Amino acid sequence: MINIKKLKISANDKELVDISFKISTSTALIGESGSGKSLTLKALLNLLPNSLKYQNEIDCSFELNYNTIGFIPQNPFTSLSQMTKIKNQIFCSDEKKEEVFKLLNLSLDILNKYPSQISGGQIQRVVIAIALSRDIKLLLLDEPTTALDLENKTNIINIIQDLQKQLDLKILFVTHDIDSIKDICNDIVILKKGKIIEFGKTIEVLENPTNDYTKELINSTFKNKEFRK
Repeated sequence: MINIKKLKISANDKELVDISFKISTSTALIGESGSGKSLTLKALLNLLPNSLKYQNEIDCSFELNYNTIGFIPQNPFTSLSQMTKIKNQIFCSDEKKEEVFKLLNLSLDILNKYPSQISGGQIQRVVIAIALSRDIKLLLLDEPTTALDLENKTNIINIIQDLQKQLDLKILFVTHDIDSIKDICNDIVILKKGKIIEFGKTIEVLENPTNDYTKELINSTFKNKEFRK
């Protein structure tokens, strides 16, 4: 379990995030734009700008660093260099490349191709392969299905489910897509203006929300578009 006892982020004495939550197996982080989801991910990745003050207390059986955390960004199409072959964008041994490509059902021929030569679904799986090129223990996902069509979205969700079981990964899944988290995330955290306003087992919260804001999120059509105000 990863116990984030206290995560606080501020700028110019203005509090942006002040939360505490646990990742027992898989947790979904949901809220409108500006709720603090992206800041939370950046804090865990140690990518916050120097202009922000950051305080974090974590109880975890392993150290959270580059070697133990994998990250899947929102837009896989902009995370790869279009001028570089795939094999030169995965920094690990050839044996490890073959291992993760086999795990993700990717042809090794893709290693010698450029991103523009493969499909959107293949690009997403390549990005996942990059995240798995190290022996990570925590996988952070930032809206991983946003740029995909329904078929590829379903495939990626199934892949993430399989990886979680096979590799025993802890997962923090930021998304607006209810269909995505129902089958992957055991727990859900609802954020509003940098605070947690509701949390619990995913199915229980989605079926019986106690907070009006949570009800509004669930009733909105954010399975098709981002919930905004």
